[in-house]
Amino acid sequence: MTTAIDLFAGLGGWSTGARAAGVELLWAANHWPVAVEWHSANHPDTEHICQDLHQADWTKVPSHDILLASPCCQGHSKARGKSSGNPQHDSSRSTAWAVVSALEFHRPEAAIVENVPEFMDWALYPAWLSAVRSLGYQVAPHIVDCADLGVPQNRVRMFLVCTRSAAPLMLDLRPESHTAANSFIDLEAGRWADVERPGRAAATLERVKAGRAAYGDQFLFSYYGNTRSGRALTRPIGTITTRDRWAIVNGDKMRMLTADENLLAMSFPAHTKRPESHRLTVHMAGNAVPPLAGQRVIEALMAAA
Repeated sequence: MTTAIDLFAGLGGWSTGARAAGVELLWAANHWPVAVEWHSANHPDTEHICQDLHQADWTKVPSHDILLASPCCQGHSKARGKSSGNPQHDSSRSTAWAVVSALEFHRPEAAIVENVPEFMDWALYPAWLSAVRSLGYQVAPHIVDCADLGVPQNRVRMFLVCTRSAAPLMLDLRPESHTAANSFIDLEAGRWADVERPGRAAATLERVKAGRAAYGDQFLFSYYGNTRSGRALTRPIGTITTRDRWAIVNGDKMRMLTADENLLAMSFPAHTKRPESHRLTVHMAGNAVPPLAGQRVIEALMAAA
């Protein structure tokens, strides 16, 4: 059986996708104890470590066929720029060097690195790419909207496919039919409140007004960002983030997505174990690789190998 390890594993989007693709997950790591706790709950047969991967002892990590990694993206994302308080030093971006360190020691047949597309605009990306290539890997960037892989969410991400091949390996990621947001939204769930109530922000009311004009009585809209007129429930939801973003309007009532809906929007299975805390669940969901996207990329890699 094909085997894998998961760096920066979080709640386990890569791990869940790998298992769905028939890959045995041997080892997973994260620096955050809460993430390790819940990853362990969902992947009890996997060896876990809670550690800053800059300090990892790769001799204690099992040999594997595929390295899966999602280094910290906040230092690259346009959504968290200087005006939002994002640190302008390399402390978060430098997590990508742990991938090079792991590849140097284990030399697996392949690695897949997921991040935002802006990762390739990083000042040190040419040096990082040179380091990976110097270890004998060809690198093929894939920019993918996860909705095209069946995830009920428009989420554009970069997948760097690194292989010990003669030429970069471009995967056959055939677009799938989009899955609508109403596939996971339960209009009977959650805590609904009147749209028109004392204290409701004027900007929120303006967004609801625009959404009604465009979509009628049922639609989604974003509490922040550039989405002003909402989104129809018959198309994928917009990008799930690490904090509450999407609200549902149903007639004269509205509510935020539930924690479970956030997970389903990311394509996590309904049986996924999670914290009771809504805030923690939303945070970990927004940081994850959508499992279905991970599964499709891994399946395409194995088919091409």
